[in-house]
Amino acid sequence: MGPGTRREPPMTTFEAQAPGTVEAAPPPPALVFRNVEKRFWRNQALAGVSFELPPGVIVGLVGTNGSGKSTLLKLAAGLLRPTRGEIRIFGHPPGRATKGLVAYVPEVDPLFPWMTVRETMRFTQAFFADWEPERAEELLDILELPGSRRVGELSKGMRTRLRLLLALARSAPLLLLDEPLSGIDPPSRSRIVDGILATHRHGQRTIVLSTHDLKSAEPLFDRLLVLAAGRVRLEGDVEELRQERGQSIETIVEEALA
Repeated sequence: MGPGTRREPPMTTFEAQAPGTVEAAPPPPALVFRNVEKRFWRNQALAGVSFELPPGVIVGLVGTNGSGKSTLLKLAAGLLRPTRGEIRIFGHPPGRATKGLVAYVPEVDPLFPWMTVRETMRFTQAFFADWEPERAEELLDILELPGSRRVGELSKGMRTRLRLLLALARSAPLLLLDEPLSGIDPPSRSRIVDGILATHRHGQRTIVLSTHDLKSAEPLFDRLLVLAAGRVRLEGDVEELRQERGQSIETIVEEALA
């Protein structure tokens, strides 16, 4: 997918209806934060964060290192609890009810180096009832991963692709990806973008992808959520932001972070 290429927006509930049918109730937002704060001792990682993400979009969570991106994703994944505020995932607070709704790819690498790629896939499958074996095989090809090679023999880019596969092979409707494009080689970057787009087409899932490098990831995004010093500086639809301000997204984000 080249620079400037845009995907068609996801079809709304109304547009998907057949003529003469009764309009269905709109689905709940995929992810809602209401005045969320998170403190670690005296350090305030997030301060009064509020936003609402509709289902079926790819969202760019953009900010410099230390802006609060990873903390936000961990809160959404249920790995951290907010100090204050409210979080909802498809209408539910993070917890047991949302474990099957969220797949999270952390920036850290938790893989076992002695396992092969396929052994890692089977190991992960045992923990998740929503694992899709056929989808996992498709992703193995899309991401160009060698199934018989040990994880410890893979490059950083390939290990990142594998971690992504382990999340994308699930049917969870909300995917949280922490810096999946950071510090990897161009071939891996291209394969990861292909995998994300294929997964989005496969199930119209909501994908939140954090990055501090907007240029390489911008063509993926339907919406932007820009953080700085733990606060939301900008949130909105990418095309609407372009049209309203008459500027490139890079310029808009630079001004929001200034």
